[in-house]
Amino acid sequence: MEIIKFATEWAKAEVFSARFFIFFAIIHLTASIGFWQLGKTEMAKAYIIPTLVAGLLILAVGVGISIVNNSRVTSFAEAYNANPTEFVQSEITRTEKSMEEYRTIVFKIIPFIIVVAALLIVFVDKPIWRATAIITIAMMVVILLVDSNANSRIEAYHKQLELVNK
Repeated sequence: MEIIKFATEWAKAEVFSARFFIFFAIIHLTASIGFWQLGKTEMAKAYIIPTLVAGLLILAVGVGISIVNNSRVTSFAEAYNANPTEFVQSEITRTEKSMEEYRTIVFKIIPFIIVVAALLIVFVDKPIWRATAIITIAMMVVILLVDSNANSRIEAYHKQLELVNK
């Protein structure tokens, strides 16, 4: 029954993590409105759409993570009570898959996107492309920061699942 506590704590921590995505999304959306209302230069105006798009994408991620993990909090106990062994096995499988996705997406693809965006800033002189590259870097850094913490949490949760499985 201790594993339900760990599972619930992990899911609640994910919901808390989603709030950071939502917070940064609000910052991006507010910045987009600011550029729209106050931007006088071509460069400032170039930030309006990229910042809006980044804000909406980050908001979608945050809301999605929050919804999924809020439903998990209630379903963990039901799944465990139905079949404890199957619950632990399914969680081990799910966490292994998630850790592999983190290794690929968060620690390989996102840094690659950041490098490409940084090169765009250096080699392209159009304001819209520079603004897009800068906002892409900002969005990727937010995702990298939040997801690196999420990866640490899921690894700890996976270790607890492995201990229970033995």
